[in-house]
Amino acid sequence: MSELSSLQRSEQKVEDTWKLEDLYQTDTLWEEAYKNLKEKIPGLSGFQGRLSQSAATFLEVLQYKSQLEEQMERIYVYANQKLHEDTRRSVYQDFVTRADNLLVELGSANAYIAPEILSVPEEKLKEFFREEKGLLEYQQMVADLLRQKEHILPQEIEELLSQTGEFSNTADDVFSMFNNADIRFGSIVDEKGINVEVTHARFGKLMENKDRRVRKDAFEIYYRPYQNFENTLAALYQANAKKDAFYAKVRHYNSAREASLSDSNIPVSVYDSLIEAVHGALPVFHRYVALRKRLLGVEELHMYDVYAPLVEEEEQKISFNQAKEMVKEGLQPLGKEYGELLEKGFTERWIDIYENQGKRSGAYSWGAYGVHPYVLLNYNESLDHVFTLAHEMGHALHSYYSNQNQTYVNAGYRLFVAEVASTCNEALLIKDLLKKTEDKKRKAYLINYFLEQFKGTVFRQTMFAEFEKMTHEMVEQGESLNVDTLKTLYHELNQKYFGPDMVIDPQIDMEWSRIPHFYESFYVYQYATGFAAAMALSRRILSQGEEAVRDYKKFLSGGCSLYPIDLLKVAGVDMEKPETVKEALGIFEEFVGQMEELTMQF
Repeated sequence: MSELSSLQRSEQKVEDTWKLEDLYQTDTLWEEAYKNLKEKIPGLSGFQGRLSQSAATFLEVLQYKSQLEEQMERIYVYANQKLHEDTRRSVYQDFVTRADNLLVELGSANAYIAPEILSVPEEKLKEFFREEKGLLEYQQMVADLLRQKEHILPQEIEELLSQTGEFSNTADDVFSMFNNADIRFGSIVDEKGINVEVTHARFGKLMENKDRRVRKDAFEIYYRPYQNFENTLAALYQANAKKDAFYAKVRHYNSAREASLSDSNIPVSVYDSLIEAVHGALPVFHRYVALRKRLLGVEELHMYDVYAPLVEEEEQKISFNQAKEMVKEGLQPLGKEYGELLEKGFTERWIDIYENQGKRSGAYSWGAYGVHPYVLLNYNESLDHVFTLAHEMGHALHSYYSNQNQTYVNAGYRLFVAEVASTCNEALLIKDLLKKTEDKKRKAYLINYFLEQFKGTVFRQTMFAEFEKMTHEMVEQGESLNVDTLKTLYHELNQKYFGPDMVIDPQIDMEWSRIPHFYESFYVYQYATGFAAAMALSRRILSQGEEAVRDYKKFLSGGCSLYPIDLLKVAGVDMEKPETVKEALGIFEEFVGQMEELTMQF
């Protein structure tokens, strides 16, 4: 049989692609914007040494800075998203390199501003804010700067650190090119005897295949390139961790983790209490693993069995049009306005839908202020990808509400809340689907799907977070992160989390090497905290209706005008209380119990 392969980018239907023309109509216009910004950047130097002169001058430099950063954002997003359409295209590789360099240039030109603001006496700053009403939009930004005063360095050091941006992301850049442009997994024979090329986008679907031999073959061939380059990948991981340790030390933080969390004013105790709470719930997770082993009827449960369907369901391919309708119906509790915005995103080409050769793997939502958000998918007609659509549109509409209600300076919401709206959408969708079925097998299938989401978002991401915590601490203590150390550590964590009923296959020891988020350190724990917050918000929306939706939209509209924990309190959720995570874990236990009961009946 002939081998199945992905489309070329040129073969995609226009209506299935995102409309990047809304950022720049042509590459030529991008070039003009790039040139214009490059010419404007030196103008920042004209304000140096003058910030304390008057409230008017103080406002002028902040406005000039934010205008340049807004232009930079659009230039940067366009370059990267054009590259993500097909990462093999050298013209857009060049765009990204130039955008990266321009970003460094802008950062270097900006470097004097923060130290100079901090050199102004606080009483004088207060006087400026009383005198010049235009400064009001910069109030949170300046307050946040003052909060981090001890970590902001003298101007010449800030300029030097800014210039290191040209190479500080090298590990991430090398991994990205390896993982998206260069890596090839080969092909396997599927259950129908057809040769199927294994890709990032297809791997998840293959792991859900009913045929265990197919799952095993896909699992083994998928990890082979990572095993072949294990020493290189370990060196990249260690280089990234060393980079984090360097910046944390230079800025007088106790650790890279503290430095990362400090940006959003998140106490390190929130990170630690998440791991502690999940450790407390591992016996329940082990129950679920044991249930999986029983339902699959296997003597040994392997890592390639983790995503196999537990409940038989008719083969169903969900078209993208069907997916859109499912998402719209599931999110009806968020009201008419939210539904209209969803439709706007669906019809006005916010979304790049299908996989093609060279396209960036996975899914995300991104965009630039002043233009609608965008969503990248690699849609494969599965229920999982229906939830991915709901998830990414949650991100997109969070950005839309923030951008519509905040100035550029206050629109960009922090990472800690970045996963809340997306996961809340998933929680509302699963509840809608469960409500619409009385069939016990269908109900069991959906409950299991929810448990799998919980497993992937809370247990798996917390395991990742614990791995990051441990590896970064090792680097900070002067220990080496060679490939054997990383594999052993990751193996032991899998044993701890999955429990005695799981065989920890040697291939999974290399899983750390393929996780892109590890190059954006201490990000993944926010999936778990965000999931917990989303559970609380979805319950509130469904139980309290309009009032809760109103509060929720205030949260969506808040951008970074408040710190993340304070924004969530506006919506009715307190993440400083350990009970929030424990309540979410309690929901997991309830659903495990329901699944155990339902599956005894058939």
